[in-house]
Amino acid sequence: MFVFFSLSLFSQKDTAGIASARLKQDLPARAATATVSIYPVPVRENYFNIKTDQDISSIKITNIIGQVIYKVQYNGPQMLSTIYLDNPRRGMYLVSILFSDGSRMVKKIMIEPSE
Repeated sequence: MFVFFSLSLFSQKDTAGIASARLKQDLPARAATATVSIYPVPVRENYFNIKTDQDISSIKITNIIGQVIYKVQYNGPQMLSTIYLDNPRRGMYLVSILFSDGSRMVKKIMIEPSE
């Protein structure tokens, strides 16, 4: 007596993986087109400037453990922004910049105490 089993697996995971891979490839390409300058670096006072060639719609600054220390959203597009921090502590921070076209860029800054 022989028993024959036929197992067919159909997976759509491959097509979903290809679509998500394409999406991941398209997003960094859009974000990489912006030129962003943050100065002075390292930040030694309670302010720094962000200059870019694209319109900024919002800026968020987080410390290295993810706590938001500053957040601003602009009603009109900005290409130059001066960020004033209230008594910043020494350390590394992440500056997330959201552009008006929906792309995003994250830059690291170092804040040191003033001399």
